[in-house]
Amino acid sequence: MSKKLWQKDVEVNKLIEQFTVGKDIEFDMLLAEHDIKESAAHARMLEKVRLITKEDLEQLLPGLDAIGMQIKKGTFKIENGVEDVHSQIELQLTKIAGEAGKKIHIGRSRNDQVLTALKLYLKSELVSIIKQAEEVFEVFIKLSDKHKNILLPGYTHFQIAMPSSFGLWLGAYAESLCDDMEMVVAAYNICNKNPLGSAAGYGSSFPLDRKYTTELMGFAQMNTNSVYAQMTRGKSEKAVAVALASIAQTLSKFSYDVCLYLSQNFGFISFPEELTTGSSIMPHKKNPDVFELVRGKCNIIQGIPNQLTLLISNLPSGYHRDMQLTKEVLFPAIQQLKDCLDIIAFALPQMKVNNNILADTKYTYLYSVDALNELVKKGMSFRDAYKKIGMDIKKGRFEKPAQLKHTHEGSINNLGTEKIRKQFRKIVAAVK
Repeated sequence: MSKKLWQKDVEVNKLIEQFTVGKDIEFDMLLAEHDIKESAAHARMLEKVRLITKEDLEQLLPGLDAIGMQIKKGTFKIENGVEDVHSQIELQLTKIAGEAGKKIHIGRSRNDQVLTALKLYLKSELVSIIKQAEEVFEVFIKLSDKHKNILLPGYTHFQIAMPSSFGLWLGAYAESLCDDMEMVVAAYNICNKNPLGSAAGYGSSFPLDRKYTTELMGFAQMNTNSVYAQMTRGKSEKAVAVALASIAQTLSKFSYDVCLYLSQNFGFISFPEELTTGSSIMPHKKNPDVFELVRGKCNIIQGIPNQLTLLISNLPSGYHRDMQLTKEVLFPAIQQLKDCLDIIAFALPQMKVNNNILADTKYTYLYSVDALNELVKKGMSFRDAYKKIGMDIKKGRFEKPAQLKHTHEGSINNLGTEKIRKQFRKIVAAVK
């Protein structure tokens, strides 16, 4: 007979069981260590408010520790017929702690149990993502500084526009990660609220001490209203998905730039041959598959908030089984983004840049605005200077300025690198 904590004396139809469990067991293993942390906090609280005895607690905590060690070693398994990781932990705890194990669920529903473990998991993953993003950020910043004096053509509408530089280009993506971290910190703050004690969404007649469990689990505060605590299921996942999508947008756009700049038509950058792939019939090919896949994966991740919106937007308050599916949508996206951050951090430092790009005469007109500005500095009106430079270009007598002088903050000759670094560190310090 299947082992379900809620099951009475009727065996659930096998087809119904298979459909309703879905991929829960596969993704639930990611929540296992967090369920242990939550259950330990819940047990301590139950003893504090005298719903279990000190002797019960002395049985429960070592039992939870033992299961936690199995999880860390990778030996913990969900047995056949057990519905989910939360049921497995309770059943195993009861085997270890005896009657005390049967008391662990006092004042708790699987609704707030799952939601609490989920929030602990999301918090942990967001911290991990911040650390990985910080590594990529530092690569961008260091390369920006290293190549700050090497010029690069800037484009609008895929037409050459104005002079840029590798420093300006790479620094732009560093600063983009700053805004992405604002989104990550916001998502972290939403997840950093304890729903435990909301039970099935309507609280409990037991005298639970929710402030105590909030402190024990390291949440900043609790979701006060028990109904709203349950309403954060889905909302929390969507907040995280929006943060992931923000980072993904940055990585996708950068990867597109890399693919473009690597092509022979541009030839701005190159990578060691071992970081590229070849063709089955064209011996000369060095394909940027890594960056194409980052672009593709990150574009898919940018669609995750929409998937979650469609999943949760037509539901009333209270728990609904639809929420189970948020894990199937979000959990793989978290790992995909972490993989993308890892590969960017590995590959990007190996990029080589072409340090003489603008010597090509096709880039001469990049300097038209600088030439126009020089005339304005000498007293000519902007509109007259614009017409003059336009006519010079049309008649083939345009000459580019001898040197560039872009000195304002955030320009070629004043990147503001340290300011961007301080901004990033200030943002992520809110989580660390």
